[in-house]
Amino acid sequence: MSSQFYDVVHRRRDVRGQFTGAPVPEDVLMRVLSAAHAAPSVGLSQPWDFVVVRDPGLRGAFHDHVRHERDTFAATLDGEAAQRFARIKIDGVRESTLSVVVTYDPDRGAPAVLGRHSIADTGLYSVCLAIQNLWLAATAEQLGVGWVSFYREPFVRDLLELPARVRPVAWLCLGPVTHLEEVPDLERHNWSRRRPLGAAVHHDRWGSGEPRDRGR
Repeated sequence: MSSQFYDVVHRRRDVRGQFTGAPVPEDVLMRVLSAAHAAPSVGLSQPWDFVVVRDPGLRGAFHDHVRHERDTFAATLDGEAAQRFARIKIDGVRESTLSVVVTYDPDRGAPAVLGRHSIADTGLYSVCLAIQNLWLAATAEQLGVGWVSFYREPFVRDLLELPARVRPVAWLCLGPVTHLEEVPDLERHNWSRRRPLGAAVHHDRWGSGEPRDRGR
């Protein structure tokens, strides 16, 4: 069983171009959302909500906004970087079956959210844990997920009529896929490379890559 979990962790991908548009059975969607809702949260505040977006008009409007933001970013690039970015697909808004927008409500459980008094962002961290649960559950269900980040929060808040206090944290495209790529898109397009684990692990203090011999 543990090997199956690690397989899901390493098989998960940020999907852009592999969505089929096939339906997602309602019971499968509810299992995925239930896994997200089971995430840990600071002070048991559960500050997330999930807006399931199926309406073609809403998705089309969001897609147009994403295209505009893509062009805005592309205009900041020159030379080889611009050429590489031109080949990268940044969203699957139209191709995916549906979208799930995960939001953050800082008033949930307020004013006394246990554990948030000294680190205000723990509420946002909690929402990110729910997103990770959703992503892993979707992968286990043979679904793909793509996190779209080329948008402005006020646009999404207005589009989905979110309360002023509620932040849209993630617009996730969700649906069946033809396959999951073995190599992440940004590596395949030579945009970035994964860091080896050894470069990210420190022992006791920053910059200490080798564990100290505690037997001495």
